[in-house]
Amino acid sequence: MTSQTDTATDKNRVIIFDTTLRDGEQSPGCSMNLDEKLRVAKALEDMGVDVIEAGFPIASNGDFEAVREVACTIRNSTVCGLARAARKDIDRAWEALKDAAQPRIHSFLSTSPLHMKFKLQMEPKDVHQAVIDSVSHARNLCPDVEWSPEDGSRTEHDFLCRCVESAIKAGARTINIPDTVGYAVPDEFAALIAMLFNRVPNIDKATISVHCHNDLGLGVANSLAAVQAGARQIECTINGIGERAGNAALEEIVMALRTRHDRMPYTTGVKSEHIMKVSRLISAITGFSVQPNKAIVGANAFAHESGIHQDGVLKNAATYEIMTPESVGLHRSTLVMGKHSGRHAFREKLKELGFALGDNAVEDAFKRFKDLADRKKDVYDEDIIALVDDEARANDRIKFVSLQVVAGSKGPQLADLELEIDGQVRDIQARGNGPVDATFNAIKKLVPNAARLQLYQVHAVTAGTDAQAEVTVRLEENGKTVNGQGADADTLVASARAYVNALNKLMVKRAKTAPPETSARGAISA
Repeated sequence: MTSQTDTATDKNRVIIFDTTLRDGEQSPGCSMNLDEKLRVAKALEDMGVDVIEAGFPIASNGDFEAVREVACTIRNSTVCGLARAARKDIDRAWEALKDAAQPRIHSFLSTSPLHMKFKLQMEPKDVHQAVIDSVSHARNLCPDVEWSPEDGSRTEHDFLCRCVESAIKAGARTINIPDTVGYAVPDEFAALIAMLFNRVPNIDKATISVHCHNDLGLGVANSLAAVQAGARQIECTINGIGERAGNAALEEIVMALRTRHDRMPYTTGVKSEHIMKVSRLISAITGFSVQPNKAIVGANAFAHESGIHQDGVLKNAATYEIMTPESVGLHRSTLVMGKHSGRHAFREKLKELGFALGDNAVEDAFKRFKDLADRKKDVYDEDIIALVDDEARANDRIKFVSLQVVAGSKGPQLADLELEIDGQVRDIQARGNGPVDATFNAIKKLVPNAARLQLYQVHAVTAGTDAQAEVTVRLEENGKTVNGQGADADTLVASARAYVNALNKLMVKRAKTAPPETSARGAISA
């Protein structure tokens, strides 16, 4: 892993700061338990991410524990925790980070006129002093301190320069300039970064970072423009997840720099061949499906339907592909798995697809694979991915066991459901206005809840009438929103699995509710 000291001698090295576990988790509906956060952190470390922002320790006990566990587990990447410009935030962050091999405290404070007047209700001189005090306190605890002026792209230039200079003088080694609300356009944002290099006298003492949101679809463009203006750290997330329209997407940034090295002669430490694996992991854990036409990681990113395109690709792939599928870890393969395939072949296929499961998880997934192979003539990689994504939830309190449904035009629609709840198998029968409604009513009887169904979505994993269904369910309860996913050759079984997955996530979300005295969760997106 390249350290910040190393980047001083490599002027074209861009530090990749991943905030999937912090800003990404602020997406409505996104919630990860401790085990899931550790899996993501390890995947990011293996991928070569320089800095992993693990969470916001003051937000809740759950966030604190997650940051502490990630800090104790990750050895090669810097582990970062977010803190507001308050002693208790900074102390809490350091308590979570102190055992990290490479800890970083990331402190922030709003600096735009709008935020200072209405959010902070502070005068500029008091904000400036708070910057100095908070950075100084953080620096006394941790050698690596990052400071961010929230809503930096809408901050008055004179005041921004003054705060940046003071933060560096107080000990900040990284200054992050966020486009918190995704308002900037590329030439404007690049000019802002250039202005700081021209006007802040001690700017050479820190790495300049950027954190761009995607409200206008310009998060990646703004980030790359900032690098060309001198920034050398980009803050981003896998699949571009994040609150509102999300963050700059890590995979798009890394592949843009790699593919257009002729115009942007910059490098990162990211092993791009891991991109698809990590993208799938995030999608499975969060329940946020990647749109088919999403750059780099979408299902159609390397698909060609036009006859002209197909002809060109067959003659020379470079005619319509500016990067190879293999460069992002996408291995095209035809059907190699079927009902006669054994455990060894299944394990090898899982490795090829980027999954590393324990023995019990492999055994459970293999049983479901054999069941699927008996019912489905062709088993594709996408089928296995959906199956394994749905299976890898060992710590769930509620687990699907079985479902039998009576349906049809004459009715009544009945669902006989079995769930394992905290280790005990329970069964119930319920009626409904259709088989899905009956299934969900059965779940509600076994797991009483006040959650409201906001989204029910079904799509086929592959082509054909025997395709697996992948179902997404979104639940809302008292302002908390979660997404659940489930896959099965039977759409109703997939629906039950998705609903159960969402309920498990809702339990995690309840446990992570921030203490009443703080409004930390959602206080910043920078």
